[in-house]
Amino acid sequence: KKMTVKAVKMPCTAPNVYTKVPDGGWGWTIAFAFFFVEALTYGIIKSFGVFFNDLMESFDETNSRISWIISICVFVQTFTAPLSTVLSNRFGHRFVVMAGGVLISTGMVTASFARTVVDMYVTIGVISGLGYCLSFLPTVTILSQYFDKRRSLVTAVASTGECFAVFTFAPAITALKEQVGWRYSLLSVGVLQLSIVICGSLLRPIIIKEQEEVKAQPPEEPTETKYMLENEQTRTSIESIDSGVEITTSPSNVPGNAKAEPKSEEPKEHVQILVENNSTPPEPKTKLLDFSVMRDYSFICYAFFGLFATLGFFAPSLYIIPLSLSLGIGKDHSAYILSAMAIAEVFGRISAGWVLNKKPIRKIYIELICVVLLSVALFAFPLASEFWGLMTCSIFFGFMLGTVAGTHIPLLAEDDVVGIAKMSSAAGVYVFIQSLAGLAGPPLAGVLVDTTQNYSSAFYSCAAGMVLGAVFLSLVRPCKAGLCHRQQQCAEESAAAVVPDLPDDFIEMDIGKAENSGKGCDGM
Repeated sequence: KKMTVKAVKMPCTAPNVYTKVPDGGWGWTIAFAFFFVEALTYGIIKSFGVFFNDLMESFDETNSRISWIISICVFVQTFTAPLSTVLSNRFGHRFVVMAGGVLISTGMVTASFARTVVDMYVTIGVISGLGYCLSFLPTVTILSQYFDKRRSLVTAVASTGECFAVFTFAPAITALKEQVGWRYSLLSVGVLQLSIVICGSLLRPIIIKEQEEVKAQPPEEPTETKYMLENEQTRTSIESIDSGVEITTSPSNVPGNAKAEPKSEEPKEHVQILVENNSTPPEPKTKLLDFSVMRDYSFICYAFFGLFATLGFFAPSLYIIPLSLSLGIGKDHSAYILSAMAIAEVFGRISAGWVLNKKPIRKIYIELICVVLLSVALFAFPLASEFWGLMTCSIFFGFMLGTVAGTHIPLLAEDDVVGIAKMSSAAGVYVFIQSLAGLAGPPLAGVLVDTTQNYSSAFYSCAAGMVLGAVFLSLVRPCKAGLCHRQQQCAEESAAAVVPDLPDDFIEMDIGKAENSGKGCDGM
């Protein structure tokens, strides 16, 4: 007979307690919230290119100086990732995401009243950038905790929110600008982003407590114990001696000098205590930020992959409209190109999630193939010379971007990188390292454009960064395999050194003593 300890139902404001990763449940609500958080964070960032020419004309600034708006925003978003991790571990994901939504909306609304580009640096770059970090990272982290087998697919599908946002926001904002101007359009976007607060309120924390089983005592043991106690003064058989050894050495049994009645009652007390202890989950002892992941060579390589790959994430969507305009393509058609890229990214994310959900499969290698193809897509942009050529490159780039952008952070939870136990801290450190590329990427592309007077140079710089990222990504699995092999060798050597020094088994010692005692009795 077995007694199973079940998870306790908690009020809606308390954490969800499960005996194992639910792969669903409240996780579907989290996925729904993550869809809209993606749309209102990265979707807006990627759609910001529609304001590019308006800001250049309004502030009379160059490409590179306007590029610093998004560059600072992305840098602050990634640089403050460890802060997001610390705050989430301290105050919970829900509060942090809601606070981030308020900051994003405040920055965008204030930016609509900006008089200089420096004002935009502070409002959108610093204030909204911090809000983006506090909103996005805790949401994707808690979503990964709610899913295991379906994690790749659910995360990929939920992350399509930014693609649908670009698809809808780019034409909508373009049309709105023609009616009310770019300032009121930016103000409307800021008000819309306030709905992130509602998404944050849905993020219930999760506690995974493994199910425990309590085995009842065998029915024959109390009878045997009673028999042994009645004959305590006249032990003559090896069987009764063995039973005495079991009683005196097993911590779950009563001492040999106890009566039979307490013996039969103690297992019931023991079971009751276990059920009560498991009905209330203990306070989690989580480090606010665990930098031990920096000692993992596979994580270091993966972080460098993120550092260089980030160069290719934002600049294409930022410069695709200026590039199309420079080729003589109209504004309406340029917006369609950006929308087509977003639609292709949706299919890329879903396809990557579906493939990575298959088992058995080495997900890190699938990611490597996608990064290599993404590099090819970036090199193809400068070869386009008219609308359909640029549309083809945008669709190919959007699809490949979706396969990488929707999976590169969730892959931290895989054992090939750091595993789910260190996912929260690893995500904070990983995104922090990306911040350098987020800061340098768009301005570097802007400087190249101003120097060469050709938008193609921006895409070449992105492609070069993506190629370097592919090189480091290819080293992740070999580093992990080598580290695991060394750890196994150290464990075997330690075990070999410790085993000879271990004392003999207690039961064997007691049996030996009992046998000597029996010989003494025979001698008498």
